[in-house]
Amino acid sequence: MSVVEIENLTKDFQAGFWRKRPVRALDNLTLRVEAGETFGFLGPNGAGKTTTIKILMNLLKPTSGSARILGEPADSIRMRRRIGYLPEQPYFYDYLTAEELLTYVGRLFRIPRPALGRKIEELLRQVGLSDAAGVQLRKFSKGMVQRIGIAQAIINDPEVVFLDEPMSGLDPFGRRDVRQIILGLKANGTTVFFSSHILPDVEAICDRVAILDRGRLQEAGALHDILKGQIEGHEIILAGLDPPAAAELSASCDEIRPAGDRVCLRAANRAQLESIVSLALSRAAEIVSVTPIRPSLEEHFFREVGRAADPRDVNSRDREIADGFNEAKGGPREDARRL
Repeated sequence: MSVVEIENLTKDFQAGFWRKRPVRALDNLTLRVEAGETFGFLGPNGAGKTTTIKILMNLLKPTSGSARILGEPADSIRMRRRIGYLPEQPYFYDYLTAEELLTYVGRLFRIPRPALGRKIEELLRQVGLSDAAGVQLRKFSKGMVQRIGIAQAIINDPEVVFLDEPMSGLDPFGRRDVRQIILGLKANGTTVFFSSHILPDVEAICDRVAILDRGRLQEAGALHDILKGQIEGHEIILAGLDPPAAAELSASCDEIRPAGDRVCLRAANRAQLESIVSLALSRAAEIVSVTPIRPSLEEHFFREVGRAADPRDVNSRDREIADGFNEAKGGPREDARRL
């Protein structure tokens, strides 16, 4: 069952001071996110990721197209009880303590006080802020603000949680903790829709991804399906190979290098692979492993998005979209205060 349905979503901003002109941030985006999956939303700066999430959160209105969450329109008030949201740049009243903020959010969801106290204690432990429960948010680092933002996003046990750059500002330990939180949400059946620039983390935890570039969907699907057809060769590890055989093999492969008491070879095609395996067997060498070499998600991302455009054009487009957004909505902080 699709819990997020985006149909032909388009968003234009008006940019410029004297002579306004439309800048298209989203161009007929159509997506489906299924129940219980972890969905990665990828793209370079200015691709339209945050614009999409803001439309889903009803912080922006689309120029055309539609979006539904849990079968209801994006502007449904009733549906809000069933979702959670972490903005890209969370802004909270910074004289509140971590515990006070979560109490405030919990009361908005009408969580009873006895249960809310236990829930807050559990969440602070989960995001690694137990020792900072009584500390004012103005004394938090960026990473700590990000952690408390994740906690408030899941305090209502949402069916769908939207996380806009949840790894932003976190050190490697913090990223590991957030990965574990997302995997825990998935284990509980929660659908997670999140954008990120940290592609190894996306590759580690996502079921499916979508790649957006300049407002247009470039590709969407399961990671396995996206990457499986891109085998670039094979890595073969052999043990018990004598030096003469190793010298002979070096003429049949793209690369050969020692790896302790083993030899690691790279075959660029099937003919090389068959030649290496045949010679290794004839010399009584042990074939330890044969592993297809595929690009990582990061490598695939750069190929898909490409870098053919002039960076100055991309930066200019980013500024135009930002200007149009700020004019339309009064700036990112105003949106954050509306949470």
